[in-house]
Amino acid sequence: MQFGLDRLLAEESLRKPLAGRRVGLLAHPASVTRELTHALDALAALPDVNVTAAFGPQHGLRGDKQDNMIESPDYSDPQHGIPVFSLYGKVRRPTAAMMDSFDVLLIDLQDLGCRIYTFITTLRYVLEEAALGGKSVWVLDRPNPAGRPVEGLTLREGWESFVGAGALPMRHGLTLGELARWFVATLSLEVDLQVVEMRGWQPGQSPGFGWPVEQRTWVNPSPNAPNLSMARCYPGTVMLEGATLSEGRGTTRPLELFGAPELDTARLLAEMRALAPQWMRGCALRPCWFEPTFHKHAGKLCAGVQIHVEDSAYYDHEAFRPWRLQALAFKALRRLHPDYDLWRDFAYEYERQRLAIDLINGSELLRHWVDDPDAGVADLEALAGADEQAWRKERERFLLYS
Repeated sequence: MQFGLDRLLAEESLRKPLAGRRVGLLAHPASVTRELTHALDALAALPDVNVTAAFGPQHGLRGDKQDNMIESPDYSDPQHGIPVFSLYGKVRRPTAAMMDSFDVLLIDLQDLGCRIYTFITTLRYVLEEAALGGKSVWVLDRPNPAGRPVEGLTLREGWESFVGAGALPMRHGLTLGELARWFVATLSLEVDLQVVEMRGWQPGQSPGFGWPVEQRTWVNPSPNAPNLSMARCYPGTVMLEGATLSEGRGTTRPLELFGAPELDTARLLAEMRALAPQWMRGCALRPCWFEPTFHKHAGKLCAGVQIHVEDSAYYDHEAFRPWRLQALAFKALRRLHPDYDLWRDFAYEYERQRLAIDLINGSELLRHWVDDPDAGVADLEALAGADEQAWRKERERFLLYS
């Protein structure tokens, strides 16, 4: 199969509209060709493409920041002599001066298929500024490694943030190119958008179900996205960023596990099974111990649970529901320990007035469900199920791949 970047490099006819125009590139460490050449280097080597600027989202163009919510600076690329602007530094939205550095912006970002991933918000901001400035945007499409499943509550009106770009469910099931089409339509943007589509992507095919296993090398799109397993778990485990439990940052399996020093994993798993065994399907849950080297509970031995989704003996792509699974873990912990200090209260992505768990979920609904002793599994299922059904219908006209 071919990603959008590989097609643009291979097909001269696709590049003809770029002739005589200044080209910008928005990319990150996973923006590589099949031969693992970074997009900036590959495009700059073409005689018919004039690359005049580059942009880096959160964690940087080449990958310079390890932890979450750490800003990147602007700089001049030492090899190509062009400005590299940070869209996760002094600004999140490109300035007029930044937009003046190009005529056409190529966007080559590997997404994880989860609303919380900030590359989606950066995509929205760039499209909005391009519409204002009369710039063209080309999305060089890449796979959604989580595939087509839809899951989670839809972000409610007024809850937009840098980790919530619009009224999407947690698992939206779209590629970045398809998301761009959705933004343009729903925001009524008058912008010249083109999607350089992938060739041969089959999101329903085993064993990758979205990621072309054995056809493409996984390169971390962000430092704590080390593999396909993480991408599958992330729409659930990302909620741990708003909780006091560790999500495994500071370990070699971040966002595939959760835990805390005082956690009784045997009791927790038993309570989860008693509440909603159907939400635990499609994966294997293994009690484990881990000691984060940094971040939450650094240097402390944590009892926890690792979510395994890599073996076809137990991984079921359609049955696995990571958002429900993590919500269930929160609910079980709250039932076992009603006074547990579960929700972190800190400045999350520069938001200080609203709790991180609410920003992540796009409303207070999930937290209220966890904390309400009278709210049952059926209540959350009814809320999420209605949102998921509506989204499946809404997204149909934006799909580019069968």
